[in-house]
Amino acid sequence: MALLTLGINHRTAPVEIRERVAFTPERMAEAFSELRAATGASEAAILSTCNRTELYLAGDDDCAPTVLRWLAGFHELDVADLENVLYVHRDSDAVRHMMRVAAGLDSMVLGEPQIFGQLKDAYALAREHGASGSFLSRLFEQTFSVAKRVRTETAIGENPVSVAYASVSMAHHIFADMSRNKALLIGAGKTIELVARHLADAGVRQFVVANRTLERAQMLAETHGGKGILLSDIPDYLADVDIIISSTASPLPILGKGAVERALKRRKHRPYFMVDIAVPRDIEPEVGALADVYLYTVDDLRQVIEENIRSREGAAREAENLITSGVQEFLDQLRALDAVSTLKVFRQRAELLRDIESDKALRALRNGADPETVLRSLARGLTNKLLHQPSVQVRKAMSEGRTEVTECLRELYQLDALEADEPVTTEKL
Repeated sequence: MALLTLGINHRTAPVEIRERVAFTPERMAEAFSELRAATGASEAAILSTCNRTELYLAGDDDCAPTVLRWLAGFHELDVADLENVLYVHRDSDAVRHMMRVAAGLDSMVLGEPQIFGQLKDAYALAREHGASGSFLSRLFEQTFSVAKRVRTETAIGENPVSVAYASVSMAHHIFADMSRNKALLIGAGKTIELVARHLADAGVRQFVVANRTLERAQMLAETHGGKGILLSDIPDYLADVDIIISSTASPLPILGKGAVERALKRRKHRPYFMVDIAVPRDIEPEVGALADVYLYTVDDLRQVIEENIRSREGAAREAENLITSGVQEFLDQLRALDAVSTLKVFRQRAELLRDIESDKALRALRNGADPETVLRSLARGLTNKLLHQPSVQVRKAMSEGRTEVTECLRELYQLDALEADEPVTTEKL
């Protein structure tokens, strides 16, 4: 079984490309159906976050060029737009990559924990759509096990610096005393939950949470003494807030330049601090060109995040060692399973030959043949049939210079114990 991982992330592609390659929840069923049909892959999974889009495929063939063409076509892009930002990992390298992703070693924020949950969601989605079989299931389970070991046995997750934390840290560059500022949070997922927590820790006391579902917005807002509203109500509250941080799964922008311009006039050009964590983006890029608006995307958080990376380098090295062990363990499991499968077929073939010769012998006995003659004929026939195909293949291998085949044969049948000058007895066999 060939394993292929193909994707883009924050290191290889800017947000302008990542948002165009993101998979929305509404199109996941279509994506799974088309992907497997186009590539012939027997199993598939899709991971799509603000920092990465990755496809995991298992099948009999390496279908990377086909996957690239499909990915470009699905998102209405030219293949050339993706070729320079795409990475491809195969087999053991693909296993290592998935484990590094799950452990947070490939994240913008080294060791960030959210990616573990996002990968679990991707696995659950693949199972829901019938796209994950025994191979990918085994890989995901081993990956989760290794990632948990990294979390518990290294300091990679201590004092975590998430994208949410980095967003709030940058707000301090604009507002020295954040207790005076009011925040608008767009979305109500896990990332916005973290943002709200970090803002509260930084002193923010006034919150408005806007979400597609009012009940969810109210639940999160009330945790911090704020107010929940619908996305459609944002223009009514825009002029009263100073900090706007957005992270939704909307395929289209939620906050446009016109709405912000009107709000700026009402607030007499007091500055806005905005962070758009979403991919695709929630805030129109043109908003960043307005005076008194400090708009950042997820790609702009690198300085805060690089400090995090330097502080965790030692833990990262320990984590890499655990992942190396995890990759080897997974490959050993695959080899063991392959051995079981091979031995099963080997036994089935031997039993088939046995049955053929046994039936022949029984017919001869029913026809009155001499039992001793039948028995000897059975033994000779079975021996010849069992040894014929291996003998042909050994001769072929030797003629091609593949001497390791004869070494394997001697090991399998312990032929070195049967020296030519020693008599062969049943005890030796």
